[in-house]
Amino acid sequence: MLALDRLLHADAHLADWSRFARLSEDTELLRNSAEAVDPFALLPVADDPFFQRAAAERYARQYHRLYPEEPIEAQSDSSKIRIGYFSCDFFNHATMVLIGQLFELHDRERFTVVLYDYGHGHDDAQFQRAKQTADEYRNVAAMSDREIAMLARDDRIDVAVDLKGYTQGGRSGIFAVRAAPVQVSFLGFPGTVGMPAMDYILADPVVIPEELRSAYSEKTLNMPHCYQINDSSRVRPAAAPLRAAAGLPDDAFVFCSFNNSYKISPREFDIWMRLLKQVPGSVLWCFAGQKEAEANLRLEAEKRGVSAARIIFARRVPGPAHMDRHQLADLFLDTFAVNAHTTASDALFAGVPVVTKLGRQFAARVAGSILTAAGLPELVTRSEEEYEALALRLARNPEELSGFRQRLVSGLADSPLFDNEKYARHLETGLEAAVRRHRQGLPADHIQIAG
Repeated sequence: MLALDRLLHADAHLADWSRFARLSEDTELLRNSAEAVDPFALLPVADDPFFQRAAAERYARQYHRLYPEEPIEAQSDSSKIRIGYFSCDFFNHATMVLIGQLFELHDRERFTVVLYDYGHGHDDAQFQRAKQTADEYRNVAAMSDREIAMLARDDRIDVAVDLKGYTQGGRSGIFAVRAAPVQVSFLGFPGTVGMPAMDYILADPVVIPEELRSAYSEKTLNMPHCYQINDSSRVRPAAAPLRAAAGLPDDAFVFCSFNNSYKISPREFDIWMRLLKQVPGSVLWCFAGQKEAEANLRLEAEKRGVSAARIIFARRVPGPAHMDRHQLADLFLDTFAVNAHTTASDALFAGVPVVTKLGRQFAARVAGSILTAAGLPELVTRSEEEYEALALRLARNPEELSGFRQRLVSGLADSPLFDNEKYARHLETGLEAAVRRHRQGLPADHIQIAG
C-alpha cells in the first residue's frame, strides 16, 4: 500500500492523470489497508481529514514502534518558558520565509528560544539570521532521534515545536520519544501526525473548525486569526518586470497558479480550461518544476480543446525576482485538496487576489484561513461551481478585480495576516496556557486564544 500511495504521489508530481479514473478505487484500497501509507503523499489523494487521521495513526504505530514514549517530568518551574524549535529548514526555505521573524519577536522576558537543527550545510543569509536570533542553537544533524530528544530534556525545554511533521526530511521520532513535556505540531505538515505524544496542533477556527476537531489526534491550539505566520519584514516587491520577459502576452488576462504540480488534479484543470475558453486571449501561468509535468499539462489542455500555447510555465528564479513577477498576474487560482500555503501569502503580499475553495482537511482550508485573515473572505468559495463562477466574474469585471487589488495594497499590512507583533503575543499566550495545564497536572485540551 505504501508503494501505491507513493505511485499516486509520483504521478501527481508529473501531472500524469492516467490513473485518475480509478482514483476512488485506489483510495478505498488505501483506506481499508492495515499497512502504513505515507501521510504526506496521501494529502492530494483524498480531502478527508478522518481518513488522514487513520492513515497517520497507522504510520505512527508502524514507524515509531522502535521509539516508545518515555516518561518526562516538568522541565522547569521558572517563569521563563524554554521553547525548542526543531527542523532541517533553517535556511532559505519556505519555512524560514514564514517563521523567520517570529524568532526575533519572542518576548525574551518570558521565553528562551532554542533551535535544534538537523539539516545539512545550508549556510545562507536565512540560516545566519536564524542562528543569530536564537538564544541557543544546536546542530544535531549527526544525532539519533532519541539522542536529540534526550538533549532537549537536558536543555530543560518546556515546549518542543515540530516544524516538519511528515514532510520531507522530518524526524518525528524525536517527538515520539518525547523531547519536552508539551509538544506542538506547527507549520510544516498540514494535518494530524496521529502520534499520542504530540499534544497540540497549532490551528485556527478556519483550518480546523470545531466540528472537525475529532479528525485530529492532537488538541487544537487555536490562534484567533490565521495559524500561518508571515514575515512582514520582507522587502516589498519592486517594479514589475515586463511581461515579455516572463513569456507572457502584453494584452492577455493572466490566470496564475504557482502551486507545485502535485497539487493540481483534473478537477481544477477542467475549470481552468473552461475559464480560458470563456475569457478570450487569456493564458494560464503555472509553475511546473519538471519537464514531464509541463508536457503532460500541455497535452491535457489540448485534450480539452485549449491550445497548449496558452499554458505558460514560470521557471525557478531567486526569491526577490519571483515576488516581483507576481505582479504580472491578474488572478491567482488555487488548488483544492492541497491549497496554496506560502504561495497564497506570496501572491497576496504582491497584490494579486487569490480565489480558493474551502475543503474539509487542514491542507484544503489553508488559503481560506489566509484570505479571511487578510480581510478578503469574499474570495473564499464553498463549491467548484462557486469557485468557477467567481473566477469568471472577476476576469470579466476589471473594476471589481481592481477593487480587490486596491484592498490588498491599502489594507494588507494592517491585517492580522501580517501583524506579527500580535501574532507572537497570541502564540505566547497559547503556549503559556499549555505549559500551565501541564504544570497543574492537567492533560492537554483545546485552547482558544482570544483575539
